[in-house]
Amino acid sequence: MNTTTAAETVDNTTPATPDSPSTTTQAQDSAAGAAPAAEASPAAAQPLSARALLKQLQQEFPAFRDCLPLAIGIDKQLLARMPGLDRKTMRAALGIHTGSMRYLRAMEKAKLRYDLDGTAGAEVTDTHRQHAKEQLQQRFKKEAERKKAEREAAAAEEADRQRQEKLKALASKFSRN
Repeated sequence: MNTTTAAETVDNTTPATPDSPSTTTQAQDSAAGAAPAAEASPAAAQPLSARALLKQLQQEFPAFRDCLPLAIGIDKQLLARMPGLDRKTMRAALGIHTGSMRYLRAMEKAKLRYDLDGTAGAEVTDTHRQHAKEQLQQRFKKEAERKKAEREAAAAEEADRQRQEKLKALASKFSRN
């Protein structure tokens, strides 16, 4: 009974109250042309996680997809191309990407940096190559230490198990039954 009147009221009041949140439907948005704007900047429509954003960047930009050394100031290029992008999420995604083993390996041997489209730009400095090399060495060292600790823990556990078995065997041998 009143559902038609309520829908008409919402449709009539939505444009008249700019301070109130929009209550238009998705069909009305696409008819009004609001959907293409949301598609152009998906970060504005719904916040992406850093990993989801990184996946999107890898799909859209050759420099991310091919894991090329990124140009200094790539964050400004990203913000220019994707204006609705959340800076904090973007920085987290860039951190994941530039901290990856694949990127560090590419950086260690790289001569040039690349912009979003994969166009060569400035040279990679020796300092940056050395930093990538040191990061890789630290990771390999940490991984080796972790594996060594796991092996030592497994060996200690096995020795403890064998000791317990010997004690049980001795206890059963010398028990008064």
